[in-house]
Order: sequence, then C-alpha cells, then structure tokens
Amino acid sequence: MQKNAQISEYDDRPLLSVIVPSYNSQDYLGRAMQSLVGYGDEVEVLIVNDGSTDETARIADQWAAQHPGRVRAIHQKNAGHGGALNAGIAHARGTHLKVVDSDDWVDRAAMQEVLRTLRTDRENGQILDLLVTNYVYEKQGRAHKAVIKFRNVLPQGRVITWDDMRPCRYDQYLMMHSLILRTDLVRESGLILPEHTFYVDYLYSHTPLPLVRTIRYLDVDLYRYFIGRDDQSVNESVMITRIDQLLRVNLAMVEAMPNPADVPANLYRYMVHYLRINCAACTVMLLLSGTPEHLETKERLWRELAERNPQASRAVRADLLGCLITLPGRAGQRVITAGYKVARSFIGFN
Repeated sequence: MQKNAQISEYDDRPLLSVIVPSYNSQDYLGRAMQSLVGYGDEVEVLIVNDGSTDETARIADQWAAQHPGRVRAIHQKNAGHGGALNAGIAHARGTHLKVVDSDDWVDRAAMQEVLRTLRTDRENGQILDLLVTNYVYEKQGRAHKAVIKFRNVLPQGRVITWDDMRPCRYDQYLMMHSLILRTDLVRESGLILPEHTFYVDYLYSHTPLPLVRTIRYLDVDLYRYFIGRDDQSVNESVMITRIDQLLRVNLAMVEAMPNPADVPANLYRYMVHYLRINCAACTVMLLLSGTPEHLETKERLWRELAERNPQASRAVRADLLGCLITLPGRAGQRVITAGYKVARSFIGFN
C-alpha cells in the first residue's frame, strides 16, 4: 500500500487502461468498445490492431477519432496475442491495467463500481496492487451462464493480503478476465509475453503475482467471456492443433514458480493450483488427440515438470485432481476424459 507522499505521481493518470488486443475483429470489436467508452478521463482504451487483414484497423481508427484522448489505436505487424499485450502494457498510462479481448465485453454498471473503488482508494492515499472481480462464461446458445465468483476465497469489503486467501475450487482461478493489476507492478515483474503464442493469459495471470501485496475483491460480474466461435483459441479442436503453444506456456509457468520459502504460503498454494489447472488442460487435450506422438508428449510433460521443479511437481500431484490427471494406462485415460466432459458440460468453458 503506497501512501500520500507517493500518490501525487498518479494524479494526472487515468484510473484504468484497458488493452483490447484485436486481430481480424471487425465483426465484434464494436460490441467490446461500446462497453468500454463513456467513462470520461478515468478510462483510456488501447486498441492494439495486431496486423489485421480485415477492417479492424479502420474501425479502431474510427473509435480513436470519435473519442480523442480516451481511445488510442496502436497498429503493429502481427505478433500474436502476447505481442499485442506487450504493446498495450508498454503504452498504458493508467494506474491500473485491464485486458478485454476484442470478442468479449464488460458490464457497464460493474465497471462503474470498479472505477468507484479505484477512485476511492486513490483519494484515500492507496494504490491497490490487485483488484479481483467475477467473470461470466457467455456460452453461445446456452441459456444458463456460469458465473465464476470468489466469495468463498477472498473476503470482501476491505484490503487484504495473500494470508487472507482461502483455497479455490477447481473451477475457480484468477484468470486474466478477473484481474485488474497495478500497471507499474506488471512492468516491474519483467513480464514479456511470448509472441505468436496463444494461451499467454495464463502467464499474465501468474507471473506478476509474487509482487502483489494488497488485494481487494469486488463481488461484481464485470467481465463477459464470450465462448462459442469455431475458430476460438479455447475451442477443443483448435486447442489440440495448438497444443505445442499450450505446452510452451505451461513450461513458462513452471519456470516462473517462486521458491515456496520466498512467498506467502497461501500464494504458493494458489500458484500451484493454477499450474495444476494448466497441466490438466494440457493432459486432457493430448489424451483427446490420442495420437501416439501426443500420448508420449503427455508422459514427457510430467517427466519434465518433475525434473525442472521437483517441489512444484510434488505439490501439483498432491491433491485429488493431481492424482486423477496422472493416472496411468487406458483406465486413467477414460477417467480423465470423462471428468473433463462433465466439467465442460457444467461450466461451458469451451
């Protein structure tokens, strides 16, 4: 928590910078932007046009022209989701940082609550490291929308630390969609996301956490996470074709794991939990593919985890999910894939 002497440097900065990485987003960028403008000088929106070949560049320039000083269009050669986020982080002027993918959107009433919280904290001489909100799976064609809340994990109504965090359920993890991070903290973490790589949101939501000291949970359904396009990166068939990228991100997460002696116990427990979720995703996609090459890759995944970080490996395997996803043989494959299909049906995450 930073007090009044250091607060003045933030006075002329927007409360929030929103990065909108955009690649061939002409069909849905407008929906995202309609939810992100109209908040005055407290919000700047950075549309990062990542080498689009459709009308995305023109649409981005139109939004920037209609909202001068509040919307900026950044045009670059295609560098992938990670490259677009790197550009947005580098250009952000806001005290805090939010990422909204171009096919998603935010709830305007919830955004007002976020801004009120950030504004009040700044007025009280506090610059929060991390603000957590809820996110909603907007599954196309599905009447029931799963909402991921953290009421059982994070106390409400006050600034907390990792010591106050309780264990997450398997369907709860602090995805990029739930995070609003202090911009300078993200930069101080040294986070540089790999270019031309999908699934870098795992790294964005993982690598900076050891620097976080102050947290607030705001129980509002801010982020609307759209699911259902056939070409979406979380589509099952697409994930299988990009499994090399998911594995690359998984390895980077392993390498970013801190020494448990250097961070609060609850933070290490949570980072293991998030790594376990990604290991499970990798394992399931490799099993669903079922090719001999991918089955061998699944075995190599777990061997490399044990070799590179024995402590994290033991911790990942130490609970029920860790035991299930490492079950050997055909019986293990059936248990893992059946469990995945039940979870997918219940939550609708891809």
